[in-house]
Amino acid sequence: MGHHINLTSPKQRTNPARKWQLLDFISMFLFAIVLLFFLLIFTSLGDSLAATGAQALIRSNSADPNQRRGLVALIESGKHPAIESCAENTVDYLPCEDPIRNSQLSREMNFYRERHCPPVDETPLCLIPPPRGYHVPIQWPESLHKIWHENMPYNKIADRKGHQGWMKKDGPYFIFPGGGTMFPDGATQYIAKLKQYIPISGGAIRTALDMGCGVASFGGHLLEEDILTLSFAPRDSHKSQIQFALERGIPAFVLMLGTRQLPFPAFSFDLIHCSRCLIPFTAYNATYFMEVDRLLRPGGYLVISGPPVQWAKQDKEWADLQAVARALCYELIVVDGNTVIWKKPVGESCLQTQNELGLQLCDDSDDPSSAWYVELKRCVRQTSAVKGETAIGAIPKWPQRLKQAPSRTSVIKSGNDVFDADTHRWERRILYYKNSLNLKLGTPAVRNVMDMNAFFGGFAAALASDPLWVMNVVADRKPSTLGVIYDRGLIGVYHDWCEPFSSYPRTYDFIHVVAIESLIKDPVTGNSRCNLLDVLVEMDRLLRPEGTVVVRDSPDIVAKINQISTSLRWKSTLHDKEPESHGRERILVAKKTHWTLPSSSR
Repeated sequence: MGHHINLTSPKQRTNPARKWQLLDFISMFLFAIVLLFFLLIFTSLGDSLAATGAQALIRSNSADPNQRRGLVALIESGKHPAIESCAENTVDYLPCEDPIRNSQLSREMNFYRERHCPPVDETPLCLIPPPRGYHVPIQWPESLHKIWHENMPYNKIADRKGHQGWMKKDGPYFIFPGGGTMFPDGATQYIAKLKQYIPISGGAIRTALDMGCGVASFGGHLLEEDILTLSFAPRDSHKSQIQFALERGIPAFVLMLGTRQLPFPAFSFDLIHCSRCLIPFTAYNATYFMEVDRLLRPGGYLVISGPPVQWAKQDKEWADLQAVARALCYELIVVDGNTVIWKKPVGESCLQTQNELGLQLCDDSDDPSSAWYVELKRCVRQTSAVKGETAIGAIPKWPQRLKQAPSRTSVIKSGNDVFDADTHRWERRILYYKNSLNLKLGTPAVRNVMDMNAFFGGFAAALASDPLWVMNVVADRKPSTLGVIYDRGLIGVYHDWCEPFSSYPRTYDFIHVVAIESLIKDPVTGNSRCNLLDVLVEMDRLLRPEGTVVVRDSPDIVAKINQISTSLRWKSTLHDKEPESHGRERILVAKKTHWTLPSSSR
């Protein structure tokens, strides 16, 4: 019997004590969880731990949409850390011109090289870092001729185009002799040749579009003539050509003429220029020539240098180009070597119903100024389709046109009165910005400026005598006032701020926005179409280190942005509006700090 009583081994006999220790541990663990719960809810420790978790989320840039939305809510609520930096290889990130994503798309009419933006849930929520060794850019006008090499250490254009005078490496700098493929001796001499045939001086020509611009030396040197050129080129094998242009302080924009109309209103440019831009103007039933015709003012000039103009083995293309110009009654000014200059006729299109090319007039219901994600039309626009005078000669010369209400103000009720009031309001506001807020507008520290909600361009007009230029952005869901801006002799584009802008990082010194919340709200439902945080992160991407953001909005929105600005590493201050102003607005002024990647992220 005793044998049966002692069946339990010594090891088994210790279990009661071990069980007691395990239960004790579990109890303590549960108590700790309860205690931690109260700490998280009722003390600042919760904020601190939430911030740590958020940092991990930001660092991971998780593709999980729910995680991303949760992080946005965390940051917008004010319980947040600084947003983490993106990876070092994102220094030149263009969200909507991503060559990896776009390479999967159709090559027909260069569709794959146009804007194709990622869904917002797939956009990394992080801040684009500057390249290592980044310097605050050289100031205008010296920047026209040289920039810091380390700001864009890409030698491809210099190596391939140096013999054509595009740009060269010179010690710590890239220098720009002013040349181009069709004008290796320099843009100044090329412009002097054009002057023989075009009234470049005197104010008749003010706004120009340079298609396939390279590093934009043509537009840069036209500034000496008071001609404001918007230069564009796609993101292509010549890495960062538009980034080089903007670093130089020249107005430029990443853009491809493919399947869609360019994001500009009808009859806006006094001069359109193509120097070896390689656009097949007569292809697809002359669709690309029709787009040039849409954008060119009646009485404006079209200059094409390079193929197919009197170019070897391109006789048919050259003959077709001349045939299209004849069908549209363009006046041939000159063929000088490989350069042709035409002048667009004033008045209604002379296009005959029957013509050798089969070209047709657009339907009367077509709005030629609607141009945000609008497919190219294979038809000719009539000037009567636009309300108001648009011809050179019908609008005043520069600078008189700047402050005279153009007839296109009729897009707004009582447009002339609204225009005059807006002009005077911005003259008053800019004085306040400079004198009371001590903003550096008008100093060499500010060259590239963006107005995100430009309306009639009053902000830019009030700065017209300063050594800067303004990219006026008109939201595609707002009244189409961009034509008025061009009639004033200013430049700009259509855009939807729920998408990234077509520019490289660090390309603006100063970003200004009035009523930022209105840019993301649906005008019909009043609901937000995207997150305010994503718009602010995009502004940070566009802004140069030590650059300035100015936001005018309601006190609630300004306070919210001030709260978020800490996450963006901005240093912000809040200000009252100018004393003469009516309304409830407040003003936030923020400076982007010049932060760098930690060494461990190399």
